[in-house]
Parts: sequence; C-alpha cells; structure tokens
Amino acid sequence: MKHPRTPARWRRPFAVAAAAALVLTGAAWNAAPAAGAAPYALTVDGGGPRLLQVSADPFTDTGTGSQHATEVEPDTFAYGGTIVSSSQVGRFPAGGSAALSWNTSRDGGATWRHGILPGITTHQGGGNWARASDPSIAYDARHGTWMIAGLVIDAAINPVGVTVSRSADGLRWQDPVRAVGFDGQGYDKEWIVCDNTPSSPYFGTCYIEVDIPSSDNLVVMSASRDGGATWSAPSGPSGVNLGLGGQPLVQPDGRVVVPFSTDTTSIRSFNSTDGGRSWGSTVLVADVVAHGVAGGLRDGEGLPSAEIDGAGRVYVAWQDCRFRVGCPGNDIVYATSTDGTTWSAVTRVPIDATTSGADHFLPGLGVDRATSGRSAKLGLYYYFYPNADCTDATCELEVGFISSANGGATWSAPRTVAGPMPLSRIAATGGGAMVGDYLSTSVLDGKAVAIFAVGRAPADGQAYDEAMYAVEGGLPVRGGSTPSSTGPVAFTAPARERQLPPPVRH
Repeated sequence: MKHPRTPARWRRPFAVAAAAALVLTGAAWNAAPAAGAAPYALTVDGGGPRLLQVSADPFTDTGTGSQHATEVEPDTFAYGGTIVSSSQVGRFPAGGSAALSWNTSRDGGATWRHGILPGITTHQGGGNWARASDPSIAYDARHGTWMIAGLVIDAAINPVGVTVSRSADGLRWQDPVRAVGFDGQGYDKEWIVCDNTPSSPYFGTCYIEVDIPSSDNLVVMSASRDGGATWSAPSGPSGVNLGLGGQPLVQPDGRVVVPFSTDTTSIRSFNSTDGGRSWGSTVLVADVVAHGVAGGLRDGEGLPSAEIDGAGRVYVAWQDCRFRVGCPGNDIVYATSTDGTTWSAVTRVPIDATTSGADHFLPGLGVDRATSGRSAKLGLYYYFYPNADCTDATCELEVGFISSANGGATWSAPRTVAGPMPLSRIAATGGGAMVGDYLSTSVLDGKAVAIFAVGRAPADGQAYDEAMYAVEGGLPVRGGSTPSSTGPVAFTAPARERQLPPPVRH
C-alpha cells in the first residue's frame, strides 16, 4: 500500500571511488564457455567490498524501444559448488526485456561465466517472442538438470506463458520448453523449485507457481517429473487464492510450501503433501503494512522472499513499516514456519533503529541449507535509501547486507555493498525506476552470494550503464549480537487500504 510522500530535506553526493580501476579479466559476452573470471572487477564505493561485474546488456539496437545497457530483476540458486543466476537484459519501459541472461559460477562466486538464453526472443535470435521477464532458477538433483523459468511476452505486450530453459552444466542451455500457459490467458510472476531430497517420496519433482492476471491473479501450480521436459495442467489452492509472487519451497519430507502475496496487503501460504497432485487451502502468514517507497521507485510492494533451512523451517521476508511510528519507512521483516500452516510472529531484522529515517526494501533472503534450527545461517541482501524522505531527483539507492548465524535470533552489523546511485541511472518503466521487483540470495559454504543491479554513470553517449554485480566470493555469514524483535508494533494500516485490486508486474 502507498502512503503520502513528503519532500526531501537533504541530499547525499553520489560518488564512485576514483581508485577503482576497470580491469578486463574474462571472455566476451557471447563467447563459448571457457576458463575465465568475471568480465570486470571494480569497487563501487571506496569503503565497500570488491564487486565483480557479472554481466551486461550486449544489445545495441534501441530502435525496438528497449533501453540499452540495462539489466534488472535477478534470481540466483546454488547447488553443490555451482551458483546460477539470471536477469532481464535490455528492459522495455512498458514491460519485459529483450532477453534473459545466464550467469554461472563454479567457485562460490569468485568468477563467473555468462551469456544469453537461446531460443526465447527475437532479439537474441532463434526465438519467437518479443520480450521476456521474471527469471527464476532451480536445480533438479535427480535428473541432473538446471532450469531457468521465464515469462514470455508477445508483440502486443501480453504475457502469454512460462518457458523453462534447461542445462546439464549451467553453461550450455537448450531452447526452452513451454511449461504453463499459451492458452490465451495472461500470466505473471512465475517461480520454480525442485524436490532435491533423495529420501523424499517425490524426489525429482519440480514445481512452478504462477498467477493469471486475466482471472484476477488466480494462483496456480504446475509440476514436472521428468527433469522439466513436460509439465502438468495447472491447478491451485482453495480459499483465498488471488495474488502473485509466490515462491514455492520443498521440505525434506516432500511437503511443498508456497508463500505468496495477495493484493500487496498480506502474505498467505498453501501446501501440497502429495507431490503437487492437490493443493490445500491458503492460510494467513501476516498482514503487510508497507511504506510507499519514495522517488517513484518500482519496489515490489511487499512481494515475499522465501527460503528454507536444512531441517525444513521456512523463512519468508518482506518490507514492512509496522515497527516505525507513523510508517515513515520500511524495515525488512520475516516470519517462519515448520509446516507452512502455523506461522511465527512477524520479526524485525535489526538493520538500524526504527527512528533512523532510512527505508529498506526489496529483500533477498538466503539460508544455508547445510544448517538448520538455532545454527541456521541467514544472509540478507536488500536495497535501501539512507533518507526515506526524498524525491525522484534526490533519492539515492544503495545495496546493503546483514547476516545471522543463529537462525535469526541475533544479527551482524549491516554493511553497505554498493551505491549510492541516483534513480536516473537505472531503467525507467511505467511503474517507476527499476532494479527489479525482487532480489535473491544464495548461501553456500557459509558465504552469501547475490546478483544485484548497479547503475553507474553512462559513457559514450549511452543513456544507461546498469549491469549485474556480485561481491567477489560472496560475503561471510558471521552473525552478531544485535537481537531481532517482534515488537512493539507502532503502526497499523487503515482497513480501507486493504481493498486494492491485485496488481500486474511483468
């Protein structure tokens, strides 16, 4: 929900450290996979960690209306020693992008290889669709297959269905299969996951969640049992089942838990205990009480970021202002569940004081699946404004990181990872300046890795230089002594603000 914006009172200068030299260390964008590191290495701010530029928009034809040199909305997934990421490449203002990327690291995020998924869009070559959006990644351990799900969009800007691109090694990708849709309805905000527990009765089953805007954002699920080659007819939960942004997770016993956003005013969840053949009714996780992010930024408006620990405890995080008097800015909050039905109280991540004047949003929560319970390691990347009270001309966007080594009981001191950057340096859309509607974090061997958009000062006459970056090797999940909290609740949204229609965000 949106709250009135107030004028900016101060402004902080944007700067990139002059000592951060740009060094070419890897292969060209579309080169065949070869031994090598990420294409560029730089530090975005002088006091932050070393950042690697993982990928960039390779397209130069702006006659079609895409914004050259923009990349937005990344997802990541880690399995074994491999991390795969994907993002939108060449964002269109009205929706979607020219293509979807793949970015793969086999050394914990120290080096990356990268390219464009084949066979999806006409921009990339060989594809049938005008645009693509909303990448999401999974790995199927039983069938040894990486998958990137994407939303494909026709020339009339209708999102027509979900495709799945597959790879055995994360480097060489097949043309996509049609997974869900392509039936005349509209689709939005899909997410993919696989059951990777060998003892599960549904080991090797993969699941896609997607909503249907042409049916008031009806939430549906589809399953695959053959490595993503074919997918079942979609079906959904009973009860309150309108929403978007669901992120399915699979517990060790095969139970699937799907947290999702309703109409931006609550998070709900539903389960399956029979491998996706049927779905139970939805339950309330929590109401969402959110501050409208300033500057017209496209901020996801409370879409969840969901993860699971090794024992099956589900964590779902979102942006929320309930702990701040008057709702002047958001914290990142979360709730947990062991069964997807009963949820904990909403818990505040202690990034700063509730009187700080900052605003935190677009959380990407990661959990080390080799850990669990009171020893679970959590890493959280997020975007923020140091000053929530800003305008589109004065807001300055930064990327932060914080971690817990004891299941969220206490947290480390926060770190600024990238920025500040003015909103003029990131892609423009009808819904505002955009780094993405979601962010993602993977925790591997005690280090948290995320891919995130950074807008730098463009050169050579370009309008943008917004590419994907990662902290070299990830950031250690060390935890700290600052406790999380569940209260006191200082702001509750008026009931009338919960009557908004469900949005569409492709």
